[in-house]
Formats: sequence, C-alpha cells, structure tokens
Amino acid sequence: MLPAGQVPQVPHATTIVALTYADGVLMAGDRRATMGNLIAHRQMEKVYPADDYSCIGIAGTAGLAVELVRLFQVDLEHYEKIEGALLSFDGKANKLSTLIRGNLGLAMQGLAVVPLFAGYDLARETGRIFSYDVTGGRYEEEEHHTVGSGSLFARGSLKKRWRPGMDAAAAVAVAVEALYDAADDDSATGGPDQRRQIYPVVATVSSEGFARVPDDQLAAVVAGLHPEPGSAG
Repeated sequence: MLPAGQVPQVPHATTIVALTYADGVLMAGDRRATMGNLIAHRQMEKVYPADDYSCIGIAGTAGLAVELVRLFQVDLEHYEKIEGALLSFDGKANKLSTLIRGNLGLAMQGLAVVPLFAGYDLARETGRIFSYDVTGGRYEEEEHHTVGSGSLFARGSLKKRWRPGMDAAAAVAVAVEALYDAADDDSATGGPDQRRQIYPVVATVSSEGFARVPDDQLAAVVAGLHPEPGSAG
C-alpha cells in the first residue's frame, strides 16, 4: 500500500518540439518514456494527428496523455460529422484546453498532462502552434516551441538553427538536431538509436494535410549529425 496522498510511479513522456516552416508547421517527439530512473518504453509514439490539418504532441503522464489524445480526436471527428465542416483552428485549440482542464484534479496530484498543439490554419493559410499549462491555459507561440523534460536544451538548439522561410527538409533537420541535443543533456529524452533503428516521430502539417516523415529520411538526417567512425565528414 502507498502512503496517503502518494501516487505510484507511472511512465512519463518527453520531449516534444514544434516549429513553423514555409509551408506549415512541423512537430517531432523522441521515443523514450521513463518511470523514475527506469526506461519504461523505447518506442513510444508521442506525436499524433488530431485531424487532417492538425497534430498533437504529448508530454507528462503517458497513459493519461494518450487517452486525452483519443478523446480529442473523437471530439474533432464528431464535430466534423455533425456540422459537415472542420472546426476552426482556434476552436480546436479551445477544445483541447477544456480537456486539459478536466484533468486538473489529477494534475494537482502529480499526474499532469501538458500537450503541444500545432497545425495548418486553413483560414489564415499558415502554420500555428499552441502550448498549454496544467490548468488548461493556452498560449500561442511564434516560430517554435518545446515541452517536456528536455525542452530547455531543445529550445536552445531551435533558437540557433531555426530560420524563417525554411523548406520542409531543413525543418526536419532542425527538429531532429534539437531532439538530439536534448537527449545529450537530459536522461529522460531518448536520442536516435541507429542500431535498433529507432528514430523520432516527425510529422508535417501543411495545406496538403498531415504527413509523417519516413524513417529512411530521418536515418539520413541522423547519420549527418554523427557520422559513423571512418566516414567522410
């Protein structure tokens, strides 16, 4: 039995980055989930499509976060079926805020969920990013943002490498490098694992919709970050 007021150790998800680029927005997440000092999972998915034109990345208590994503996806799909149209981008951001606020009681007990929401605003024809706090407060971010235990290190990398008007390939490289830098200093963030072929989940959202970046493209980016011994460069 646990002492009163103490919650058991559960898997936690980290780290998520999002950045705008010329055609929309990109989101990426590492694959590691931790439980105290243990690695609970090495291949956890932390970036999901919310609908055709938006995505959500999760940080915090893994089980609750995944359930929140599923509820969010169902809510957006239900609205689209009932109304015959997509919810506005601000409406989606507000809907997610309400779901996070519903978890406030558990968050106060240490089981917090802090997602990152991004997507392509069809009305404004641009990529947008929203961050949240545990109370459901939402904040629009400019250019790029990070959440999770490695966010401080990833944010420093993004500040140096992000440029306005980048194409999708450049945005992928910047995001992967930010996660690589975070993993270098944060034990809860899992870096790319070439031996196991485990790479970050990276997705773009543009006027053409949500698209996941294939692992072979990510492998090439990772190889460029730290070449094998004896290789050129």
